Parts: sequence; structure tokens; C-alpha cells
Amino acid sequence: MPIVVKQRGSFNNLSRFLSEDGRRNRKMLQILERYGQLGVDRLYEYTPKDTGTTALSWDYAIEEVPGGYRLSWTNDNTKDGYNIALLIQYGHGLQNGGYVAGFNYINPAMQPVFERLGAELGDEVRRV
Repeated sequence: MPIVVKQRGSFNNLSRFLSEDGRRNRKMLQILERYGQLGVDRLYEYTPKDTGTTALSWDYAIEEVPGGYRLSWTNDNTKDGYNIALLIQYGHGLQNGGYVAGFNYINPAMQPVFERLGAELGDEVRRV
């Protein structure tokens, strides 16, 4: 038995909603791009600089995931397979049995970014 769909009127409302959804997605991506770069800038500023390599190694990525997007920050400065940014943040042991204490620099750098991003995204969602 075939499925029959009958429709009266036009698809104007559906077309308008879908085009607005595309604009909303573009707006969300613009916001994420702006805060992604802001996060990179703040991480660069807050990262302790010996050689400067770790500070210059920050980047961000935006991924589409089910139901939305994911914004993440990365640092690709590694030595012997260990991420230097995380070793600075959390500390690490030394081969001679010593220990280098961590220095909490990521959280203070990113807290204002998270707060502002959350507020701006919240405002955008409320406009919908």
C-alpha cells in the first residue's frame, strides 16, 4: 500500500524556517570562531614562556557534533610523546626522582572566555 501525502497551501513557512536555521548556524559558527581565537590569544598570553614554543603552539578547532558544535583548544608542543602544556599545568616527575610542581595558567586564562562565550551563546539562543 503506497503512502500518500496531501498538502494544501505553500511551503513558505518551512522554507523560511530552514533558511533562518542556516543563518543561525552561520551566526553560531561566527561566535565560536571569534571565541576560539580569543581563547588562543589568552592562552598565548598566560602560558609561561621559556622558549615560547608552547605559547605559540595553541590552536582551536570547531567540530560539528550531533545536535550542535564542539569548540576545543589544542596545543601540539610535545616532547617524547608528552604534551608540554599539560606538564606545565599539572606538574611532572623527573628522571632523577624530583618533581616539578604544576602552574595553573590554563584555567585563569580561559575562565573569562567561557563566561563571555556562554553569555553570548545564551543571548543568541534566546533570540530564536
